This record gives sequence, C-alpha cells and structure tokens, in this order.
Amino acid sequence: MAMTPLGAPSEDEDAPPMSEINVTPFVDVMLVLLVIFMVAAPMMMVGVPVQLPQTAAPRIAQTAPPVVITLARDGRVFLRQEEVPEAELAARIRSLREAEANEAPVYVRGDRAVPYGDVMRVMGRVTAAGVTRVSLIAEEQAAGAAIQAR
Repeated sequence: MAMTPLGAPSEDEDAPPMSEINVTPFVDVMLVLLVIFMVAAPMMMVGVPVQLPQTAAPRIAQTAPPVVITLARDGRVFLRQEEVPEAELAARIRSLREAEANEAPVYVRGDRAVPYGDVMRVMGRVTAAGVTRVSLIAEEQAAGAAIQAR
C-alpha cells in the first residue's frame, strides 16, 4: 500500500464504516480474568487465618484395622485371612467387633467371577451381624482404559 501525503484524500474515506465488533481484545481480557480467578479461588477457600493453641494431649489413636471379608472364586468366604463357613459369618463378625470394642469399617471383596447374588447374600449376613456401614472394594481402573461390555 502506497503512502499518501497529508491532506490528500485516502482510500479509507470512501469505504463505509465497519459495523462489526472486534472481539479479540474482549476474549483476551476474559481469558486473563479466568486465569486470575482460577489462581485466586483456592486461596479464598482456606478459611479464616488463626493461630491455633498448642497442647500436650496425645494424638487420637488410629482405629483398628478394617474387617475385610473376601469371597473367593470357588465360593469360600474369608474373614480377614481366616476361612469361615458362611453360616458362621455373622456370629464371627459380631464377636470380633465386640472383642475389639470399636466400630472398625467392614469391607467386602468379591472375585469378579463370583455371582452378584452371592456377594449380596454375604453382605446380608454382615448386616445381620449389626454392621450398618458396609463397603465394597474394587480395583482402580487403569487410566484411559475403556469399560468393555461382556
């Protein structure tokens, strides 16, 4: 594009006014604000800063190890590492929890080949022992692995 001397008519004077808004600066400002809020938001959730008092009290003891019930592929039931007949499971859990005098969590591990009904039957025996919170244990799926229908 050639330079025109001052005072000379330019090509732009004949062009109609531009009716579109340039949104690029707007997007740039919004992205900067987004980054600022992303950095500042975790700092705002910390809470009120206080200086806590010191104490000589001992730390609270860790809870007892969890009660783990395992269902093997062949149908055998294990309480922690010991094989237990399924009919005696509720009584054994009840006596174990009374002996430890605490509310240790109860986890049920079932082999993936064990039918769902068998796992639910064992969980029923656990709740019959007076346990109100039972959790199922599963392996973490590998990152990026898709769930495959069988």
